[in-house]
Amino acid sequence: MSFPIDISEEAGVRYLHFGSPWIQGAMRIARPWNLELDYTKEMMAPLLLRDERRFPRKVLLIGLGAASLTKFIYRNLPLAHLTIVEIEPRVVTAAKQYFKLPEDDKRIHLVIADGAQYILGSDKKFDLILVDGFNEKARPGELNTLPFYQACRARLTAQGILAVNLIGMARGVQDSFARIAAAFDDRTLMFPSCDSGNVIAFASAGDAIEIALEDLRERAAELKANSGLNLLPTITRLEQSTTCAGGLLQL
Repeated sequence: MSFPIDISEEAGVRYLHFGSPWIQGAMRIARPWNLELDYTKEMMAPLLLRDERRFPRKVLLIGLGAASLTKFIYRNLPLAHLTIVEIEPRVVTAAKQYFKLPEDDKRIHLVIADGAQYILGSDKKFDLILVDGFNEKARPGELNTLPFYQACRARLTAQGILAVNLIGMARGVQDSFARIAAAFDDRTLMFPSCDSGNVIAFASAGDAIEIALEDLRERAAELKANSGLNLLPTITRLEQSTTCAGGLLQL
């Protein structure tokens, strides 16, 4: 069944809705390239986890929304090529019309398809896979299954990282994280939930990641200087949690 796509604006921020109060994306009109929602900022944490200056070169985004992640990567990582898989053509239209989705066929490959079916049928490899796909009831469907996460693992390069937005519904988050952990042999990490209730999970199956939180802070300061994205509060929350034993982030 088709659902309405609504656009609202409040206090200089434009929002995308799928016929419900759930926010599917947001853009500050005066700063369209910035990440407005906290969870989208934390989905960019993989930029701190690899010291390779050219990481990532190939990015897969499942779920376009208001194109926030697409625009940030496009603007700040000029070497990155983006593949975006979006199941609903009207979301693409809205992103172009209201949220300044760039049109650049050389760097942005838009695919209208079911994200789960796309990755299950693909043989391409990606350095970064970002999963942020939900229906009008804020449910991820097949994007939250063990076969899907296993397929994501198979599609990652040796440097590759998976980042998944898990909407914060306590039991649902734990079940989802358990599926990711099973697919990645427990090489997973779940950040403490944002103020919005979103929880971001990360996974890797290639080269090991082991970074001191102090080094993470240095990388975050550099990222803030270069892009305006401030992940320093995220690192403070990690320090205050039990996520990084001994002051080390391991993945």
